[in-house]
Amino acid sequence: MMFASVFDLDAMYSRHYLSFSSVCLLALTALAATLPPAGFNEPKSRAVDLVNPLIGNGGDTPNGSGGMIPSTAPPFAMTRWVAQTRENYVSVTPYNYTDTTIHGFQGTHQPAIWMGESAQVVVVPGAGTVQSLFERRGMNFSHDDEVVSPSYYRARLTAIEGGSILAEQSATSRVGHLRFTFADTQVPYVFIEATRASIMGSADPTNVTYPSGSIAIDPATREITGSNPERQDFIIGPNPAEKFSGYFVARFDVPFSAFGSTQNGTTRAGERIRNGTVLGGYASFANGTKTVNMRIGVSFISIEQARRNLEREVPDGTSLEQTAKRTRGEWAEKLDRVQVEGGSQDQLETFYTALFHTLQYPYEQDEEGMYFSGYDNEVHKGNSYTGYSIWDTFRAIWGWQILLAPERIPGMVQSMLQDYEEGGWLPMWKNIVETNIMVGTHADSLIAEAALKGIAGFDKELAYEAVYKDATVPPANDETTEYSDRQENVGYEVRAGLSSVYASEGWVADDIHSESASRTLDYAYDDYAVSVLADFLGKGDDANFFRDRSMAAPITIFNNATGFMEARNASGSWAGPDNGWTEGDKWAYSFDVVHAVDELIALRGGKTRFVQSLDEHFDGGHNDQTNEPSHHIPYLYAMASAASKGQARIRQIAEANYNATVDGLSGNEDCGQMSAWFIFSALGFYPVNPVSGEYIVGSPFFDAITVDLPASHQPLRIIAPGAMTKPYVKSLKVDGKIVSEPVIKHSQIANGSTIEFEMSAEPQAWASSTVN
Repeated sequence: MMFASVFDLDAMYSRHYLSFSSVCLLALTALAATLPPAGFNEPKSRAVDLVNPLIGNGGDTPNGSGGMIPSTAPPFAMTRWVAQTRENYVSVTPYNYTDTTIHGFQGTHQPAIWMGESAQVVVVPGAGTVQSLFERRGMNFSHDDEVVSPSYYRARLTAIEGGSILAEQSATSRVGHLRFTFADTQVPYVFIEATRASIMGSADPTNVTYPSGSIAIDPATREITGSNPERQDFIIGPNPAEKFSGYFVARFDVPFSAFGSTQNGTTRAGERIRNGTVLGGYASFANGTKTVNMRIGVSFISIEQARRNLEREVPDGTSLEQTAKRTRGEWAEKLDRVQVEGGSQDQLETFYTALFHTLQYPYEQDEEGMYFSGYDNEVHKGNSYTGYSIWDTFRAIWGWQILLAPERIPGMVQSMLQDYEEGGWLPMWKNIVETNIMVGTHADSLIAEAALKGIAGFDKELAYEAVYKDATVPPANDETTEYSDRQENVGYEVRAGLSSVYASEGWVADDIHSESASRTLDYAYDDYAVSVLADFLGKGDDANFFRDRSMAAPITIFNNATGFMEARNASGSWAGPDNGWTEGDKWAYSFDVVHAVDELIALRGGKTRFVQSLDEHFDGGHNDQTNEPSHHIPYLYAMASAASKGQARIRQIAEANYNATVDGLSGNEDCGQMSAWFIFSALGFYPVNPVSGEYIVGSPFFDAITVDLPASHQPLRIIAPGAMTKPYVKSLKVDGKIVSEPVIKHSQIANGSTIEFEMSAEPQAWASSTVN
């Protein structure tokens, strides 16, 4: 097992899972966290040093290993800077560990591997003849020469015409800071790519559009400025965001000896300004120049704002070391709040990298208190965020951010409410604007959870207005539009099927809408979330209505004859066991009624039969940690009074799906949800129903974890001596009080507390009466 390879588990478990140490020995791409050199390792932080940003970047398929990139940026940064080894698009990230050439350094706004890029800018060092095209400008590098950390990146590139270029980078939220050191090269230059051919979707990489941008070179100010309106997801979603663009201002510390523009591979020496497609600009430096420092501010508002961002975040005279120190300090402020006792180097790297992953998205979209809204193409005052993968993140990462980054939550909620005011609806999957990706209106859950857990600083009445609309107003053409995944030329998807059958009968019709069975269960949960917020605000009649509907809907698609959830057609006929699912199947979704688990247990024959069905699910190989509908399932054992069985399953899932290699995430990270599961599981509890205010107890991974909660005067202290080799809970206390049920309330931990686990190497009777 990952944290207990000597567990004395049932034979049926042990024959399916390797020990964590064995997994690492077998991995072809085992890693060690790369420590930054002197000058880049301040402030001192054990936690930051344990982060390995390469984890989750391997694999030769989009779903192979996490879809993460080793980017350099502070928490929740607007722009993340990364070495470019590939041209990215939906299903491809800018960096992949298997590549051997670097083609530049990219300021990316791609929030997940299955989403499109927006307004990127690429900085390319070179020497000799200017190479502007991606396929011609790649330079060999070795991972042996890489330094990869959250605040500093370095690689040594083999220059195309001889010699080498040492490339270094750091970044603030809106400014990339790069330094290039040239050794034995031809005349040095830096090229900046403004626009490129944009690949539309994952199905056909030859299907491209040509965004038209701008480039301008000013040798007097040593600046290259430009714009790039690329937004690969423009083909999906209801908002065209016609005036959206990214803007940049790059400023150098060395005079230009030559300069020019490029377009479609053609270089125009001496040209200062050009507009168009496949566009870039360059500056060359005197022969013999050894070092070039540059800073590049990025904006979604204007070139002038990009310049202000540059001057505000990394002003003239700031060294690369100073920028890296600032960004490292921002990571240390968060990561050092979580102190782990016990664990090997690999296990700690896995944990702290997961923590790192949970603090990247959603990302900042505002600049100096202003933001561009693609919903109405105007600039507004306020905080704004984008990169909301809400179908994924409502499950656990939002709850984790409420604990570790509560100062961010009001702005994030208010940002969603601004989207509602400017676009008409709360976001589902916002990538600059709404994209209609995934199903359900789970912003309802985010807002209800935030209110329930005491987050202030947002308009709760406006929030209720928004979630009430989600729950009561259907999308346009609801009875005729399928709203399939990434369907083009449709309006807001929201709760497709709400008026066609769901509101009257309780299910979404499979012969009208895609993913109908998943929608039915997701809408039921969202109804429950709306009821929680209504109750919180004293709207009793609404609370009762939505709670009743949330309880009734799942029953409508439970097929008593098969014992599984199943999609239904508008007529009420069964649509077939394999129809209507989103990133899952009948096995996973038949356990997906997280707001009414007691009712689900009764529906499925009581606790004993329910536990048997869980065993059949896991033993039959149906659990799929790579997709979110399975994340809560091992915790259902505890809710059916079989906690010891769940504790073993949780450890197996952790071992099989998480490790400290480039392949160390078995599925897409999905803006941090995969890692949030791991973090909560390591603590020993998980938010099965995010709007319940409760966590279900599992099996803590480490001897002790202390969390310095920003909103509390005392820490959350979790003590589990021997947990590394003892997966089973024998007893539990919270602040000295015995806990006999596998439930910890948010109110018990929000202000700090001490949770004491007594662990055992053998299954125990605690919370396991169904087994015993």
